[in-house]
Amino acid sequence: MFLSLGSKRIEMETKDLLKKVRKIEIKTRRLSDHIFSGEYHTSFKGRGMTFSEVRPYQYGDDIRSIDWNVTARYNETHVKVFEEERELTMMLMVDISGSENFGTRNKFKKDIVTEIAATMAFSATQNNDKIGLILFSDQIELYIPPKKGRSHVLRIIRELIEFQPKSHRTDIAQALKFLSSTQKKKAIVFVISDFMSDNYEHTLKIASKKHDITGIRVYDLREEKMPNIGMVSMLDAETGLVRWVNTSSKSVRLSYEKYYQDRIHYFRDTFSKSGSGVVNTRVDESYVTKLLGYFKSR
Repeated sequence: MFLSLGSKRIEMETKDLLKKVRKIEIKTRRLSDHIFSGEYHTSFKGRGMTFSEVRPYQYGDDIRSIDWNVTARYNETHVKVFEEERELTMMLMVDISGSENFGTRNKFKKDIVTEIAATMAFSATQNNDKIGLILFSDQIELYIPPKKGRSHVLRIIRELIEFQPKSHRTDIAQALKFLSSTQKKKAIVFVISDFMSDNYEHTLKIASKKHDITGIRVYDLREEKMPNIGMVSMLDAETGLVRWVNTSSKSVRLSYEKYYQDRIHYFRDTFSKSGSGVVNTRVDESYVTKLLGYFKSR
Protein backbone atom coordinates (compact mmCIF):
# COMPACT_ATOMS: atom_id res chain seq x y z
CA MET A 1 0.00 0.00 0.00
CA PHE A 2 1.38 3.38 -1.02
CA LEU A 3 0.61 6.72 0.62
CA SER A 4 0.60 9.99 -1.28
CA LEU A 5 2.81 12.83 -0.07
CA GLY A 6 -0.34 14.58 1.17
CA SER A 7 -1.39 11.53 3.17
CA LYS A 8 2.07 11.20 4.68
CA ARG A 9 2.04 14.84 5.69
CA ILE A 10 -1.38 14.47 7.34
CA GLU A 11 -0.18 11.34 9.15
CA MET A 12 2.93 13.17 10.43
CA GLU A 13 0.85 16.16 11.54
CA THR A 14 -1.52 13.83 13.38
CA LYS A 15 1.37 12.11 15.15
CA ASP A 16 2.87 15.48 16.12
CA LEU A 17 -0.49 16.63 17.47
CA LEU A 18 -0.93 13.45 19.51
CA LYS A 19 2.56 13.91 20.96
CA LYS A 20 1.70 17.47 21.99
CA VAL A 21 -1.59 16.34 23.55
CA ARG A 22 0.16 13.54 25.43
CA LYS A 23 2.88 15.89 26.69
CA ILE A 24 0.33 18.35 28.05
CA GLU A 25 -1.74 15.52 29.54
CA ILE A 26 1.25 14.11 31.44
CA LYS A 27 2.22 17.49 32.88
CA THR A 28 -1.22 18.87 33.72
CA ARG A 29 -2.76 15.61 34.91
CA ARG A 30 0.05 15.19 37.43
CA LEU A 31 -0.65 18.69 38.72
CA SER A 32 -4.40 18.12 38.92
CA ASP A 33 -4.04 14.67 40.55
CA HIS A 34 -1.59 15.67 43.26
CA ILE A 35 -2.20 19.37 43.79
CA PHE A 36 -5.38 20.85 42.40
CA SER A 37 -8.06 18.21 42.81
CA GLY A 38 -8.26 18.63 46.59
CA GLU A 39 -8.18 22.41 46.42
CA TYR A 40 -10.74 22.45 43.61
CA HIS A 41 -13.02 20.18 45.65
CA THR A 42 -12.71 22.37 48.75
CA SER A 43 -13.25 25.59 46.81
CA PHE A 44 -16.25 24.65 44.72
CA LYS A 45 -17.96 21.49 45.99
CA GLY A 46 -21.11 22.00 47.98
CA ARG A 47 -21.58 25.59 46.84
CA GLY A 48 -24.87 24.70 45.17
CA MET A 49 -28.02 23.19 46.68
CA THR A 50 -30.72 21.30 44.83
CA PHE A 51 -34.29 20.57 45.93
CA SER A 52 -34.80 17.00 47.16
CA GLU A 53 -38.22 16.56 48.79
CA VAL A 54 -40.91 17.96 51.08
CA ARG A 55 -41.46 16.31 54.48
CA PRO A 56 -43.31 17.09 57.75
CA TYR A 57 -41.68 19.65 60.01
CA GLN A 58 -39.42 18.25 62.75
CA TYR A 59 -38.15 19.92 65.88
CA GLY A 60 -35.00 21.89 65.04
CA ASP A 61 -35.85 22.50 61.35
CA ASP A 62 -35.17 25.98 60.01
CA ILE A 63 -38.49 27.83 59.79
CA ARG A 64 -37.21 29.49 56.60
CA SER A 65 -37.50 26.07 54.93
CA ILE A 66 -41.27 25.84 55.50
CA ASP A 67 -43.23 25.18 52.31
CA TRP A 68 -46.33 27.28 52.97
CA ASN A 69 -48.29 25.95 49.98
CA VAL A 70 -47.94 22.31 51.07
CA THR A 71 -48.53 23.29 54.71
CA ALA A 72 -51.83 24.96 53.78
CA ARG A 73 -52.89 22.03 51.59
CA TYR A 74 -52.37 19.34 54.26
CA ASN A 75 -53.03 21.54 57.28
CA GLU A 76 -49.71 20.33 58.68
CA THR A 77 -46.35 22.10 58.65
CA HIS A 78 -44.01 20.81 55.93
CA VAL A 79 -40.48 21.88 55.04
CA LYS A 80 -38.44 21.75 51.84
CA VAL A 81 -35.34 19.55 52.00
CA PHE A 82 -32.29 20.45 49.93
CA GLU A 83 -29.25 18.36 49.11
CA GLU A 84 -25.74 19.48 48.38
CA GLU A 85 -24.92 19.26 44.67
CA ARG A 86 -22.55 16.36 44.13
CA GLU A 87 -22.02 16.98 40.45
CA LEU A 88 -21.00 20.32 39.02
CA THR A 89 -20.33 21.67 35.55
CA MET A 90 -17.12 23.49 34.69
CA MET A 91 -17.06 25.80 31.69
CA LEU A 92 -13.71 26.85 30.26
CA MET A 93 -13.96 30.10 28.29
CA VAL A 94 -10.70 30.55 26.42
CA ASP A 95 -9.62 33.63 24.47
CA ILE A 96 -7.94 32.58 21.19
CA SER A 97 -7.63 36.05 19.64
CA GLY A 98 -4.44 37.26 18.00
CA SER A 99 -2.93 38.79 21.13
CA GLU A 100 -2.65 35.32 22.73
CA ASN A 101 0.18 34.53 20.30
CA PHE A 102 2.43 37.09 21.98
CA GLY A 103 5.28 35.79 24.10
CA THR A 104 8.89 36.20 25.15
CA ARG A 105 11.42 34.05 26.99
CA ASN A 106 10.43 31.00 24.91
CA LYS A 107 6.83 30.94 26.15
CA PHE A 108 3.70 32.19 24.46
CA LYS A 109 0.57 33.22 26.33
CA LYS A 110 -1.35 30.64 24.31
CA ASP A 111 0.82 27.81 25.70
CA ILE A 112 0.21 28.82 29.32
CA VAL A 113 -3.50 29.29 28.65
CA THR A 114 -3.66 25.73 27.26
CA GLU A 115 -1.87 24.29 30.30
CA ILE A 116 -4.12 26.12 32.75
CA ALA A 117 -7.27 25.02 30.93
CA ALA A 118 -6.07 21.40 30.80
CA THR A 119 -5.18 21.41 34.51
CA MET A 120 -8.61 22.76 35.43
CA ALA A 121 -10.30 20.17 33.22
CA PHE A 122 -8.47 17.23 34.78
CA SER A 123 -9.19 18.62 38.26
CA ALA A 124 -12.90 18.62 37.45
CA THR A 125 -12.66 15.10 36.03
CA GLN A 126 -11.19 13.91 39.33
CA ASN A 127 -14.44 14.99 40.95
CA ASN A 128 -16.61 13.39 38.26
CA ASP A 129 -17.81 16.78 37.02
CA LYS A 130 -18.72 17.77 33.49
CA ILE A 131 -16.41 20.04 31.49
CA GLY A 132 -17.39 22.26 28.57
CA LEU A 133 -15.35 24.58 26.34
CA ILE A 134 -16.00 27.91 24.68
CA LEU A 135 -13.26 29.20 22.36
CA PHE A 136 -13.84 32.86 21.51
CA SER A 137 -12.37 35.84 19.70
CA ASP A 138 -14.87 38.60 18.85
CA GLN A 139 -17.20 35.72 18.00
CA ILE A 140 -17.84 32.21 19.28
CA GLU A 141 -15.24 30.14 17.43
CA LEU A 142 -16.07 26.76 18.96
CA TYR A 143 -18.48 25.39 21.55
CA ILE A 144 -18.10 21.92 23.08
CA PRO A 145 -21.04 21.08 25.39
CA PRO A 146 -20.19 19.80 28.89
CA LYS A 147 -19.45 16.08 29.21
CA LYS A 148 -17.47 13.79 31.51
CA GLY A 149 -14.45 11.60 30.96
CA ARG A 150 -10.80 11.51 29.95
CA SER A 151 -11.48 11.20 26.21
CA HIS A 152 -13.62 14.34 26.39
CA VAL A 153 -10.84 16.25 28.16
CA LEU A 154 -8.32 15.07 25.54
CA ARG A 155 -10.60 16.40 22.81
CA ILE A 156 -10.65 19.77 24.59
CA ILE A 157 -6.84 19.78 24.74
CA ARG A 158 -6.59 18.93 21.04
CA GLU A 159 -8.83 21.87 20.16
CA LEU A 160 -6.84 24.20 22.41
CA ILE A 161 -3.65 23.19 20.59
CA GLU A 162 -4.71 23.15 16.95
CA PHE A 163 -7.87 25.25 16.52
CA GLN A 164 -7.39 28.16 14.12
CA PRO A 165 -9.74 31.10 14.78
CA LYS A 166 -11.58 32.90 11.99
CA SER A 167 -11.03 36.27 13.70
CA HIS A 168 -8.10 37.74 15.63
CA ARG A 169 -10.05 40.36 17.56
CA THR A 170 -11.48 40.08 21.09
CA ASP A 171 -15.01 40.56 22.45
CA ILE A 172 -15.45 39.19 25.97
CA ALA A 173 -19.00 40.53 26.22
CA GLN A 174 -20.07 38.40 23.26
CA ALA A 175 -18.59 35.28 24.90
CA LEU A 176 -20.38 35.99 28.19
CA LYS A 177 -23.70 36.46 26.38
CA PHE A 178 -23.23 33.06 24.76
CA LEU A 179 -22.46 31.51 28.16
CA SER A 180 -25.67 32.91 29.64
CA SER A 181 -27.75 31.69 26.71
CA THR A 182 -26.39 28.11 26.69
CA GLN A 183 -25.81 27.32 30.39
CA LYS A 184 -29.14 27.40 32.17
CA LYS A 185 -27.85 25.73 35.33
CA LYS A 186 -25.15 27.09 37.61
CA ALA A 187 -21.61 26.36 36.43
CA ILE A 188 -18.05 26.94 37.62
CA VAL A 189 -16.66 29.24 34.93
CA PHE A 190 -13.04 30.11 34.20
CA VAL A 191 -12.50 32.92 31.68
CA ILE A 192 -8.88 32.64 30.54
CA SER A 193 -7.62 35.65 28.59
CA ASP A 194 -5.23 38.60 28.59
CA PHE A 195 -8.37 40.78 28.91
CA MET A 196 -7.26 43.33 26.31
CA SER A 197 -10.91 44.23 25.89
CA ASP A 198 -13.56 46.39 27.51
CA ASN A 199 -17.34 47.00 27.57
CA TYR A 200 -18.15 43.68 29.23
CA GLU A 201 -19.21 44.99 32.66
CA HIS A 202 -22.96 44.59 32.04
CA THR A 203 -22.79 41.07 30.58
CA LEU A 204 -20.43 39.92 33.35
CA LYS A 205 -22.81 41.27 36.00
CA ILE A 206 -25.69 39.26 34.48
CA ALA A 207 -23.65 36.05 34.08
CA SER A 208 -22.18 36.22 37.57
CA LYS A 209 -25.65 36.22 39.15
CA LYS A 210 -26.08 32.64 37.96
CA HIS A 211 -22.55 31.28 37.65
CA ASP A 212 -19.40 31.16 39.82
CA ILE A 213 -16.97 33.04 37.55
CA THR A 214 -13.22 33.50 37.81
CA GLY A 215 -11.13 35.58 35.40
CA ILE A 216 -7.60 34.26 34.88
CA ARG A 217 -5.43 36.93 33.23
CA VAL A 218 -2.35 35.57 31.47
CA TYR A 219 0.15 38.23 30.42
CA ASP A 220 3.76 38.84 29.44
CA LEU A 221 6.15 41.21 31.23
CA ARG A 222 7.13 42.84 27.91
CA GLU A 223 3.55 43.94 27.29
CA GLU A 224 3.48 46.33 30.21
CA LYS A 225 5.90 48.91 28.83
CA MET A 226 7.06 49.92 25.38
CA PRO A 227 10.87 49.83 25.09
CA ASN A 228 12.80 52.84 23.80
CA ILE A 229 14.36 51.33 20.64
CA GLY A 230 13.76 54.06 18.07
CA MET A 231 11.55 53.85 14.99
CA VAL A 232 10.24 50.31 14.54
CA SER A 233 7.48 48.57 12.61
CA MET A 234 4.91 46.90 14.86
CA LEU A 235 2.22 44.38 14.04
CA ASP A 236 -1.15 44.66 15.75
CA ALA A 237 -1.94 40.98 16.37
CA GLU A 238 -5.69 41.62 16.51
CA THR A 239 -6.12 43.85 13.44
CA GLY A 240 -3.21 42.59 11.32
CA LEU A 241 -2.10 46.17 10.65
CA VAL A 242 1.60 47.03 10.55
CA ARG A 243 2.55 50.52 11.69
CA TRP A 244 5.76 52.44 12.15
CA VAL A 245 6.03 53.59 15.75
CA ASN A 246 8.52 56.08 17.18
CA THR A 247 9.32 54.39 20.49
CA SER A 248 11.83 57.15 21.26
CA SER A 249 8.91 59.47 21.89
CA LYS A 250 8.07 59.65 25.58
CA SER A 251 4.47 60.64 24.84
CA VAL A 252 4.04 57.55 22.61
CA ARG A 253 5.40 55.27 25.32
CA LEU A 254 3.24 56.89 28.02
CA SER A 255 0.16 56.67 25.79
CA TYR A 256 0.73 52.94 25.27
CA GLU A 257 1.27 52.34 29.00
CA LYS A 258 -1.93 54.22 29.83
CA TYR A 259 -3.89 52.15 27.30
CA TYR A 260 -2.51 48.93 28.78
CA GLN A 261 -3.08 49.91 32.42
CA ASP A 262 -6.62 51.13 31.68
CA ARG A 263 -7.52 47.64 30.41
CA ILE A 264 -6.01 45.98 33.50
CA HIS A 265 -7.79 48.29 35.92
CA TYR A 266 -11.05 47.73 34.05
CA PHE A 267 -10.60 43.95 34.31
CA ARG A 268 -9.84 44.06 38.03
CA ASP A 269 -12.59 46.51 38.95
CA THR A 270 -15.26 44.93 36.75
CA PHE A 271 -14.71 41.42 38.10
CA SER A 272 -14.56 42.66 41.68
CA LYS A 273 -17.81 44.63 41.37
CA SER A 274 -19.62 41.60 39.97
CA GLY A 275 -18.40 39.39 42.82
CA SER A 276 -16.24 37.28 40.49
CA GLY A 277 -12.76 35.99 41.28
CA VAL A 278 -9.51 37.30 39.80
CA VAL A 279 -6.17 35.59 39.14
CA ASN A 280 -3.18 37.29 37.47
CA THR A 281 -0.27 35.18 36.23
CA ARG A 282 2.70 36.08 34.04
CA VAL A 283 3.99 33.59 31.49
CA ASP A 284 7.33 33.37 33.32
CA GLU A 285 5.67 32.81 36.72
CA SER A 286 4.29 29.64 38.26
CA TYR A 287 0.59 29.55 37.53
CA VAL A 288 0.44 26.61 39.95
CA THR A 289 1.37 28.89 42.86
CA LYS A 290 -1.09 31.57 41.74
CA LEU A 291 -4.02 29.17 41.37
CA LEU A 292 -3.32 27.37 44.66
CA GLY A 293 -3.22 30.71 46.45
CA TYR A 294 -6.53 31.67 44.88
CA PHE A 295 -8.25 28.41 45.77
CA LYS A 296 -7.07 28.59 49.38
CA SER A 297 -8.25 32.20 49.71
CA ARG A 298 -11.80 31.08 48.82
